[in-house]
Amino acid sequence: MLNIYIDADACPVKNEVFRVAERYELDVILVSNTWMNTPKSNRIRLQVVDGKFDAADDWIVENVQTDDIVITADIPLASRCLEKDARVLGSKGKEFTKNNISDMMATREIMAHLRDLGTMTGGPAPFQKKDRSRFLQSLDRMIQTIKRQQT
Repeated sequence: MLNIYIDADACPVKNEVFRVAERYELDVILVSNTWMNTPKSNRIRLQVVDGKFDAADDWIVENVQTDDIVITADIPLASRCLEKDARVLGSKGKEFTKNNISDMMATREIMAHLRDLGTMTGGPAPFQKKDRSRFLQSLDRMIQTIKRQQT
């Protein structure tokens, strides 16, 4: 059974995931360090983990299975989930794959080093309407691909 896991603490597309999951009758598990409001639905569950660093990531990796979908912007978490043959989608619609994760990890390390040196300041570009649209298209395409492969 295909499930969708959301690295929920800072995810800007939770409502979009809920709508798509409802359409496909999929279960959604939000994993967070804190309690948050969720829609009343038998298909949506909130899993609150203790506050230690990476507790939510660890819980997702322990529970995700082949072809489940993980929604996260966390590149190391994406890498760990790909090792378990899960599908991973960023909140701006970028799919993490076994073919691109090494480059993404390397870029992440370079950017962290530049920030540490003070050469680069600031973070990612703000989330925009086009990002939401791209995310919805990518999630829908990912679900359809998995469902075709499972039949």
